[in-house]
Amino acid sequence: MRTTSLRHDIDGSFFDSVLVRNDDYRDDEGKSPPTVLVFHGMEGRSDAQLQFAARLVEQGYQAIAVDLFGEDVSGGGIEATGAAMAGFVEDRLALAERLATVLETLAAAPQVDAQRMAAIGFCFGGLCVLDLARYGHPLVGVASFHGLLKPPPDAEERRDVTAKVIVFHGWDDPFAPPEDVVALGAELSGRGVDWQLHAYGNTMHAFMAPFANDPSRGVLFSECASARAWTSASHFLAECFASAG
Repeated sequence: MRTTSLRHDIDGSFFDSVLVRNDDYRDDEGKSPPTVLVFHGMEGRSDAQLQFAARLVEQGYQAIAVDLFGEDVSGGGIEATGAAMAGFVEDRLALAERLATVLETLAAAPQVDAQRMAAIGFCFGGLCVLDLARYGHPLVGVASFHGLLKPPPDAEERRDVTAKVIVFHGWDDPFAPPEDVVALGAELSGRGVDWQLHAYGNTMHAFMAPFANDPSRGVLFSECASARAWTSASHFLAECFASAG
């Protein structure tokens, strides 16, 4: 397993997304494996992303730990990354522009087959992958883990959704209350999306993160929910890429 920096710049700021792959892999036609983009939470690009990327490589994919905040912001620690996340949540148009630019850049990397790409994301990253689908970006599927669910304000201006969507949600997540879950279902059904939702009872926010341990804020790791979600996500990705050819 090898990691390769896909460092690039956006308007003079540098971003360090990391490709994780098995260089020995080739399919019967000599192609590189499908690519899964892994989107981070408030902490910025992190070792946790790389760990999920490694698990995806073990399943036969290659994965990119995406950097949405940039090296300068990440270097400022959690206060800087938290402020960056808050800014994007407040300004969803700016988030859409950042997502589009980063996706276009990574899809153009020589190691990547742009026709066989999916995305997964955690917390803020879960919101990001949902917005990638909402804006009609050409991904075969997106998986949101304990993500924020509210749609951006320009709902009527978005393109058709072509990606399949799966959402993994802790029912006791205070950052995505039941009304947001119902609204998301109505939104996706209204747009004709192929979507599914897995909601876990007695489960809080950040249930995929082993370091999450603040139940007073509704943030808590769940070994059971995380295992169930990862197994379902694995089946989902296999289905998406099989459909993509």
